[in-house]
Amino acid sequence: MSDLQELYQEMILDHTRHPRNRGELPQANRRAEGFNPLCGDKATVYLSVEGDRVTDARFTGKGCSISTASASMMTDAIKGKTLDEARTLFEGFHALITGQATAADLGKLVVFSGVSEFPARVKCASLAWHTLKAALDGEATEVSTE
Repeated sequence: MSDLQELYQEMILDHTRHPRNRGELPQANRRAEGFNPLCGDKATVYLSVEGDRVTDARFTGKGCSISTASASMMTDAIKGKTLDEARTLFEGFHALITGQATAADLGKLVVFSGVSEFPARVKCASLAWHTLKAALDGEATEVSTE
C-alpha cells in the first residue's frame, strides 16, 4: 500500500472512530432522512441554514465505516458554504466516487476516490450526501440509495 493510500485509510478510520458533528441539531431548520436498503445503513442530516448559508450541520444514524466517515467529513466540509456551494460539493463528490471525475476542489474528501473501484461501497459513501441534497432542497420524503 502506498503512503498516500495509507494516509487516506487512516483519515477514514479516524472519522469512523471519532465522527465529527454526530448528534441531533436542535436549531436545525432543514432535515432529511436516508436509507441504504442494500446494507441497512441509515442517516439523518440536520442543517441550520441562515439566508443562503449553511451555518451548522450534523448527522445521526448507523452505518459502516465508509458511511460514517463520509457523513462526518461531509458535515465538516459544508459548514459555512452557501447552498449553491454545498450542492456543487455534492455533485463533485458524487462524480468522484462514481469514477466520473477527479478530485478537483474537494480537499480532504479526496480520500474517498478509491471507493469508485468498489460499486457496493459507492452507496455507503453517498448515503449522507444524497440525504444532504434532500435537506438542501427541502425534500420531506426518505432518500434511498436505490
